[in-house]
Amino acid sequence: MKRVTGIGGIFFKAKDPAAFPWTDAGGMTVWSIGAAGSEQFAPGKAPFMINYRVEDVRALVKVLKKEGCEVLEKIDESDFGIFAWVIDPKGNKLELWQPPAGQ
Repeated sequence: MKRVTGIGGIFFKAKDPAAFPWTDAGGMTVWSIGAAGSEQFAPGKAPFMINYRVEDVRALVKVLKKEGCEVLEKIDESDFGIFAWVIDPKGNKLELWQPPAGQ
């Protein structure tokens, strides 16, 4: 099983979240800005969060849990895909994203 197939986006905290998003030719977010006081990156401590593209979020979460990784219990599914979150050894929150079929 491939763990990471690419980077889906990099998200930064900023005082002016209405700043400019940047997308690649395929329309995927390369980076974006979130509100400085947002809890979007909690419980991570960094002012950024990297979103990694994966083939199968649910399968990867199971493997990471078995390996002892800190995986947050919440998994979200929407029209944008399936999302899960992990905390790396330095306390940063990372987002795992399985894009919708065909993307």
